[in-house]
Amino acid sequence: MTIDVEDWYHVCGEEERGASLSPERRVRRNVELILDLLAEEGCMATFFMLGSVAEQEPELLPLIASAGHEIASHGYSHRLVPELGATAFREELRRTAGVIERQARVVPAGFRAPRWSLSRETPWAFDILAEEGYLYDSSLNPLPFVGDRLGARLPFRRGTSSGDLLELPPLVTGVSGFNLPTGGGWGLRFFPLPLIGATIEKLNRQGAPAVLYLHPRELDPFGPRLELAPLISFAVYGPRTDVRKRLRHLLRRFRFGTMYQLVEQWQSA
Repeated sequence: MTIDVEDWYHVCGEEERGASLSPERRVRRNVELILDLLAEEGCMATFFMLGSVAEQEPELLPLIASAGHEIASHGYSHRLVPELGATAFREELRRTAGVIERQARVVPAGFRAPRWSLSRETPWAFDILAEEGYLYDSSLNPLPFVGDRLGARLPFRRGTSSGDLLELPPLVTGVSGFNLPTGGGWGLRFFPLPLIGATIEKLNRQGAPAVLYLHPRELDPFGPRLELAPLISFAVYGPRTDVRKRLRHLLRRFRFGTMYQLVEQWQSA
């Protein structure tokens, strides 16, 4: 179970405009709702933390860490990795890791890029992650438009100049040669629960994990929204529904843990 910790206006390319439209921050309230739900269902999760959000809300990281959840990196500015380039990408990694270490007293072992923006076009990014001491990445989404539709659906070792990274792609459902985004975002709220559950069970039978993800704004159906083009708006916000009921159902049906627990299994294999 993974959560990308960002605020309502963190849409790639729109962050500055969103922040200028309203000073309202809603991320802490929504993260607290997630923490309450996870505690009620006895589930541990990985929180991919945006460094800028951690600095704006300094009580948030200690709150997450005190509940026993894993803290990983989501970068600092929410800019796409190819736009950053190698130098700025490394700087963002270090800046966010520094915030996490100061606030939560932990060193992040994992990374997820904003909008799944690592790819075969950014091989240098995987080398930098390994050089900076990261053990795993969860940025390669096997979907068209935001990833590689022919990409791997199962975890795999990725070699770098500084050792292996474990790559942990998010859950998708394969239908007639096409992958559906059932593992998170609008897809988790839109597609039938039996379809999502069947996909999780199929992966588990293969001995593989199902990586789910959500954003704090998905527990805030009546919160503010940016005015975006219709297709982009649907991809970002999807149906204006609260994911809590569906999430609770899945938490009760399946056993979830942190990404680092998967890394520990990989290292001991």
